[in-house]
Parts: sequence; C-alpha cells; structure tokens
Amino acid sequence: MDSNQTRYWVALNQVKRLGAVRFRKLENHFDDLGRAWVAGPRELHNAGLEDGIVSALVEARGRISPDDEMGRLEKAGVQALTWQDPAYPPRLKHIDDPPPVLYVKGTLLPEDERAVAVVGTRSPTTYGREAAAALSGDLARCGITIVSGLALGVDTVAHRAALTHEARTVAVVANGLDLIYPRDNANLSRQIAEQGAVVSEYPLGTRPDPRGFPRRNRLISGMSLGTLVVEAGEKSGARWTVYHALEQNREVFCVPGSIFSPASRLTNRLIQDGAKLVSSHMDILEELNLTVVTRQIEMRLAESLPPSPDAEGEADLLRCLDHEPTHIDDIGRSASLPIATVGSLLTMLELKGLVKQVGAMHYVRIGEATPTYGN
Repeated sequence: MDSNQTRYWVALNQVKRLGAVRFRKLENHFDDLGRAWVAGPRELHNAGLEDGIVSALVEARGRISPDDEMGRLEKAGVQALTWQDPAYPPRLKHIDDPPPVLYVKGTLLPEDERAVAVVGTRSPTTYGREAAAALSGDLARCGITIVSGLALGVDTVAHRAALTHEARTVAVVANGLDLIYPRDNANLSRQIAEQGAVVSEYPLGTRPDPRGFPRRNRLISGMSLGTLVVEAGEKSGARWTVYHALEQNREVFCVPGSIFSPASRLTNRLIQDGAKLVSSHMDILEELNLTVVTRQIEMRLAESLPPSPDAEGEADLLRCLDHEPTHIDDIGRSASLPIATVGSLLTMLELKGLVKQVGAMHYVRIGEATPTYGN
C-alpha cells in the first residue's frame, strides 16, 4: 500500500475502540482512509460510526499527525502493514477480528504461512522444557516457522529452539514494538527480529496490559496452521490460544503429561476432548499434510551437507540404538561421547533417515542395518 495511505491507517489505529468492524465501515464508505481522517462528524455518522467513536476520532485529529506517526515508526525500525498490503499475513486476514494494522519489526516472508504456534506455561517442568525444545527444534529444522508469544517459559524455549536451528520464528506481543516485555527477553526479541519478526497490533508506546494478552493470543493462533500446547495448567493463558484456534478452525495439538502434574492438567484434558496427542514432530506434520514438503527440505539440506568427518562415530552411535526410545543422555553414556558430539551425530543420522526423534530427546533407530563405512 502507498505510504501516503498507510499513514492514515496508522493514525486511525490510535483511535480507541475503532476496531476491525468500524475500519471496514470507513473503507466501504470512503474511497480512501485519507478522506475518512479529515471527514466531518456528519459524514462519519453516515459511514456508520456511533457518536462516541466520532467524538474520539475528531479529538484524535487534534493531537495526532499522520506524518509524525510514520516518522516515529521509521525511527523505531517498525513497518506498518494494513490488511490491504500484500505482505500482510494472508491467514491472519481471514480470522473474524483481524487487526487493521499490524506492526512488524523484522520481516514476514511468504514461507511463514507454513507455521505452527507453540505455547504453554511460564513455569514449565524439566520435561516440559525438553519437550518444547525438541518439538520446536524438529519442526523448525523441517522448515516450519515457530510462532509464539515471547513470554518466559515455553514461549522462550520454542523461540530459542528455532533460532538454534537458524530457522524462522515470529513473536506476537501485546505492547508497542518500541517497548520490550518481559525485559528478561530483550536480547531474545532482538534476535527474533533479525531472524524472523516481532509483531503487534498495538501502536508504539502501548504498555503491556493483562487484558491485552488473551486478545493477543488470537493472532498467535491466527497466523498458524495449528497450535501445539506443551504444558499448561487449567488457568494458563495458553487456554485462550486454544479457544481462539478452535474458533478459527485450526488444529490443536497437545503433549501428554503426568496425571500428577498440575502443569499438564489442561493438556491432558484437551487430549480427552479430542486434541491430537503429540509424541513427535511427525505427528504434527502428518496431521497438517506437511510431510512431503518437509521431506523435500530435509533432502535438500542433506545434499548440501559436506561428508561427515566422523562416519565411524555415526556407526558406533547406531550400535547404541534399537527400536525402543533411548534418551540422548543414555546414548552418550553408551557411546562414551560428549552430549554435543552425540547431538551432531544424531542430526546427521536423522538426515540420512537412519534414526528418528520420537519426543523429549528420545531417539529410535529406523534403519534396517548398520551401514558400512569404509573398508
């Protein structure tokens, strides 16, 4: 969209309670929103706006300069996308209440349409952290963009897993992009903006408000093909993401947990109610019909890799595996290798189709026989 038009969308987006429905009324009534910005009260009423909204819009014109707002965005390194912009996420555009303006720090790409949301508690157990890291990392490695909310806990683990694999990740926040919340994730936010995008529907200067987080979660699910809940108690904020996902006809996936763990009460109940139980990233890819695409990505990646400098180590590692899941720590002990080395070798073996991660850092052997390396 022409920046001359965008500035009026940005200015109007600062009028409280204007919202998606009223933006559509303005679009339908006026040829462009520049005319709406300067329209008199009578014409605004004719467009379908109520008295209170008309008064708020007229008052806003006295204190807001569209040009100054665009200057603030440029200074903050933030791009504003309207739902008329080709770069606006297509899937998000079709939810019931899409934000008229989406603020972006970083870059949204067409491949981000192949996205999965990963959400959960801010206080995950060790099991929850391992599951979030393993599943998010495997999805990211398969070319899936990881969408989450930048919160502490599962969100942070999911974003970091994607970054570790140099993959795409998008953080959806409930504040203006000139602020960072939580402050502990300031560095993470910068990394996400460099390798993906941080997005918000809120104008610059908007401080986080508890009422904004449930609403923010509709964007997390709305940008994604499906939502994975790793760990969440019955009152976890993740339940709002699930509710929005169901309303948007998106898939819901859950990692099962201990019946004794409060952190798994919501996930276990959702599985009882019909959510897809997940023990491996392949459960998600198969449900979303993404296995063909991701296999093509993995094959291209495998072809681009140099020959393994430790082929003998791969063979030794395979001898420590069978068709029963084995944790990476146990594999390392059996092979007498450091965990970092084991992780690298397992990645190579996965790309060669000889082993498979089945969740929570457990691996199984899927090759028929140990390959012969050398003479």
